[in-house]
Amino acid sequence: MSNLPVQSPGRLLATAETPLTQQFLSLTLGDELFALPIEHIREIIEFGGLTEIPLMPAFLRGVINLRGAVVPVIDLAVRFGRACTTIGKRTCIVIVEVEREDGLQLLGIIVDAVNAVLDVSPQQLESRPSFGARIRADFIAGILKQDEKFVIVLDIPQVLSLDELAELVGDLQQAHP
Repeated sequence: MSNLPVQSPGRLLATAETPLTQQFLSLTLGDELFALPIEHIREIIEFGGLTEIPLMPAFLRGVINLRGAVVPVIDLAVRFGRACTTIGKRTCIVIVEVEREDGLQLLGIIVDAVNAVLDVSPQQLESRPSFGARIRADFIAGILKQDEKFVIVLDIPQVLSLDELAELVGDLQQAHP
């Protein structure tokens, strides 16, 4: 008789049927729910210690010192074409990593509140709608069905496109020499 381990066919079948889940951080911006893929999130910090920079676009609220690193902080509401986020008790800064050609760039985004980490099965995710959202379609990675609500999953590389943000900053600086 062989000493090789025997795999049970039933066990393999159970593994194959287990759906892979993705994790998302749900957050609130105004009265809307959004989600960010957890792999982009570095940490969540309390709002405070923000240094404003003159002559920057309204979406760039300033910079923070994160353990010696200067991290630009973007007001997500303004990036979506809305009014500046009003700072409240639950307002926080979500530190995300955005890929650049020369490595990772840390950016902070101001949100009204962070809610929870969601485990999401593929059946809960739907592709990006071509209508109906109050933000640019290219900012949306998909729609998540969660407890009878729809949550917009943001496309972080698109929302925080460093090339586009640099272009917007450059346009503002040319307008105000």
